[in-house]
Amino acid sequence: MTSWRIISVDFQKDFSSADGLCYRPRPCVDFIKDILVPYFRKHDLRVAEIVSDYRLPRPGDRFECCVPGKAGYESEIPQDVKLPQVWVKCMNSPVWIRENGGVAAKPPGLPYPDPVGFTEWLRTTVGAPEDTREIVLIGLTLDCCVLCTAQELSFRGYQVRFLVEAVDTYNGTLEEKQTILKVPLMNWGQPLSWKQLTQSLQTVSATF
Repeated sequence: MTSWRIISVDFQKDFSSADGLCYRPRPCVDFIKDILVPYFRKHDLRVAEIVSDYRLPRPGDRFECCVPGKAGYESEIPQDVKLPQVWVKCMNSPVWIRENGGVAAKPPGLPYPDPVGFTEWLRTTVGAPEDTREIVLIGLTLDCCVLCTAQELSFRGYQVRFLVEAVDTYNGTLEEKQTILKVPLMNWGQPLSWKQLTQSLQTVSATF
């Protein structure tokens, strides 16, 4: 039977915590922490996770955040509700990785694309496109890394949905989120409400 899979993107403290380097008030943070995570625990579900190592050097960027070993790198997804195979990217697209990505004690290498490695991680973690009903994306930000992840998933044949209550833009405004969910995101996925997801999980296999 096909099933849902949920992937969290960049739900790290530099974006979500009030003292984070890239913090903005974003409603999805409380939703994920106070509603989504308890739901996962209650139903013994697991979420796959993509996080970022944004140390320098990164071509085209002079600002670093999500530095391994610092609080801003830490994920807000608790260990007990996520799968152990976390994918560590270093650019907006999840295809781009680096040597020593996520390793605090070692210097980071230059970013490079690893499309084969990302495809293998997807197949190991969430399954092949033909075996997965849809991938539901949560996390930050809707106008950047969540968007790039949706593109890569769509290019690989996955059906993509955005859990509306669990995503926000960089600025965090409702108006901006509603606009972006229509254009350009409709090219690579469709919005899904929390009510729709919970109703579907009652009738569809939900092996995370």
